[in-house]
Amino acid sequence: MIKHFPVTNTDKVCYIYSAKDGEPINYVCTTDFKTNDRPVDIFYRETPHPEFGNKYFGIAPNYGDGSYSIFNADEIEKFTFGMVEDDNGNLQYSKSNHDYKSFENGNMIDGGRDYIRSSGKVVYYVVRDGELVNEDKNKRLEALQKLSDLDQELGLYEPKTKR
Repeated sequence: MIKHFPVTNTDKVCYIYSAKDGEPINYVCTTDFKTNDRPVDIFYRETPHPEFGNKYFGIAPNYGDGSYSIFNADEIEKFTFGMVEDDNGNLQYSKSNHDYKSFENGNMIDGGRDYIRSSGKVVYYVVRDGELVNEDKNKRLEALQKLSDLDQELGLYEPKTKR
């Protein structure tokens, strides 16, 4: 399980925006986005926003006055999240440049999206379709799909039809 440390009440944000837009919204992760050491919460909707066209949006607290900013966060799918196992067997990531995390099992992670400094076994995740997915598994699935598509193009394989 991936352990998150959001900067907003993510359940409340999901509830408000799901009701407002009539579209289910889910929390994805917390990370620096454009500014170092200013983590934001990233949310996802399956269909593009009717006015702005984005599927991901970020909520950023404005620490000076307690207000929040909302912005297009579709670029989140370009980010890589290095994760290490904590003492309870959960995966944890550094959410910002100086978010250093260390555990009694000897593992540590630091650097947010700027760099990955770690000890212990690091697993890499990326965001796809509103979820953090293991990058290695994702690459293997994409490669298998490309091979399947190529087989179909060359006539080496015909997909089974449903009965």
